[in-house]
Amino acid sequence: MELTLRANLRSRIAARLGRKYLSRIQKHGIGASTISLLPEALVMPLKREGLDPVPQLTRTQEQEPISKVPLPFGMDAWVVTGHEEVKAVLGATDGFSTDFTNLAGNAGLVEEQNPGGLGFADPPVHTRLRKILTPEFTMRRLRRLTPRIDEIVNDCLDSMEGAPGPVDLVQSFALPIPSLTICELLGVPYEDRHDFQQLSMARFDLSDGAIAPFGHTSASLDYFRDVVKKQRENPGDGLLGMIVREHGDSVGDEELAGLADGVLTGGFETTASMLALGSLVLLQDPEAFARVRDDDAAAAPFVEEALRYLTVVQLAFPRFAREDIEIAGVHIPKGDMMLCSLSSANRDPRFTGGPGSFDPHNKASGHLAFGYGIHRCIGAELARMELRAAYPALLRRFPEMKLAVAPDELSFRKLSIVYGVESLPVHLR
Repeated sequence: MELTLRANLRSRIAARLGRKYLSRIQKHGIGASTISLLPEALVMPLKREGLDPVPQLTRTQEQEPISKVPLPFGMDAWVVTGHEEVKAVLGATDGFSTDFTNLAGNAGLVEEQNPGGLGFADPPVHTRLRKILTPEFTMRRLRRLTPRIDEIVNDCLDSMEGAPGPVDLVQSFALPIPSLTICELLGVPYEDRHDFQQLSMARFDLSDGAIAPFGHTSASLDYFRDVVKKQRENPGDGLLGMIVREHGDSVGDEELAGLADGVLTGGFETTASMLALGSLVLLQDPEAFARVRDDDAAAAPFVEEALRYLTVVQLAFPRFAREDIEIAGVHIPKGDMMLCSLSSANRDPRFTGGPGSFDPHNKASGHLAFGYGIHRCIGAELARMELRAAYPALLRRFPEMKLAVAPDELSFRKLSIVYGVESLPVHLR
């Protein structure tokens, strides 16, 4: 009896401390003053040393590819770092949920902060929405964008050519290409490209707090509600106009705004980071630089290896166990949260057959840079089109391009779901 009372008391104290812990994080965010409140194992997948995952993450993968992280507010989290283990979690549609209500219930969010779209939806809602979007992302539909992508890339290179002194590839190359491509795809005004960049970039930065990105999501959804209203009145030739014409009112305004926001989220910041970091890889690897510059057939394999090696989306959407489930021999209780490290999974020696460092000769099939399962990035082929067009065009226009600073002077994002470099100054000649 006495042991039971003590256990109940400890449980109540732990729950009370957990509520205070969560309240403090929600109020102040995960910034410099509160980052120490989170278990290091949770923030570790968001950290890197240069282009490589931190050594602690590699050790975790070697020792325990599914590792438990107790949390102080009545829920356990699991960090999944192995390639096959991540695939098992992401592929278990019936075993795990990504629905926004799971996250809202554990983080104190409200329905108004639901970003909508595909990422935080389960079947059958996810199935219906993805079925609406899928025809717009087939290669047949996307090919209509090829001339415009080439034009966007060349316009960027033209602007760079006339610039005096060093050029920042992030601002002049990596950001405008996907920004303008997404404008073209969705059918929204070109003059909104700056808003696109700000709305998307703020989404993935956790330095202002774990809850802050959802505030930025609300701003983005407000913007797209206005865009949807205009498309309802006068449907254009872009993706939103096509959905309005083909599906009418069967897709509500909120759903359509959420889908547009999801396309922006998945298609802008991720591709921008890949363009910048992939350029950095090329600048540091003369063999890869020469191959992509001189051989038309080299662009596609380079892009796949760069996607695997860089894995700019470091974490998949959190999954929550629907029921007790076993993954790779590990028992996961109902309600526990799974955080899948895509960057670690793509460096797993069991998958790569080696240390996972960049190899221009590697045939990088089976990587998880776009995720896996029903939530695999729907815009994967569009991203590949942009990368395959942009890298060779950059190197052929500026075959003598060099970094304008030492590599150790570059500044990378400290704590972000989408990894990236803040600036990439180069001498074009």
